[in-house]
Amino acid sequence: MVPLFRHQIASGGPITLTHPEIIRYFMTIPEAAQLVLQATVLAQGGDLFLLDMGKPVGIKDLAEQMVRLSGLSLLDANNPEGDIEIVYTGLRPGEKLYEELLIEAESEPTTHPLIFRAKERSIPPSKLWPRLDALESALATMDQATALALLAELVPEWHR
Repeated sequence: MVPLFRHQIASGGPITLTHPEIIRYFMTIPEAAQLVLQATVLAQGGDLFLLDMGKPVGIKDLAEQMVRLSGLSLLDANNPEGDIEIVYTGLRPGEKLYEELLIEAESEPTTHPLIFRAKERSIPPSKLWPRLDALESALATMDQATALALLAELVPEWHR
C-alpha cells in the first residue's frame, strides 16, 4: 500500500481506498525475512507461525499521514482547496474491514519473544487426500452440488 499511495500522491491523486474503516497489520520486508529464518529453526513440522506486529493500522489514517508527510493537504469537504483527495471505491467481494490472523485457533509462545506458534485444527492426510480426489472428480464432471458440499466439509468456516 505504501508504494501505491506514494505513487498516487506523486501523481497528484486521488488516493483510492476501498472503505474508510479498513484496518490492516503491517510487516516490513526485513521482519518477514526474519520470520522465515526464525521459523526454520523453530519448526517441528506443519507449524504456522505469527509475528507480533502490534496493533493494526487504519488505512485511511495511513493515507492521510502520507499526504501530510509529503507536504501536501487533504482535499475534502472541510478543505476544498486541498491537494490530494481520498476516493472510496467500495469493498471488493470477500474483502473484510479487518484481518483475522487466526480463525478458531489459539497461539502459544515460542523461544522467540515476538514469534508465536498457532494451534489450528487440521484434517489428517488420510482423510484429506480422498476428499481432494473427490473434489477434483466433482470439478471434472461439473458436479456443482458435490463440489460445494466437499468445499463446505473441507473448509467449515467458508459460507456459500
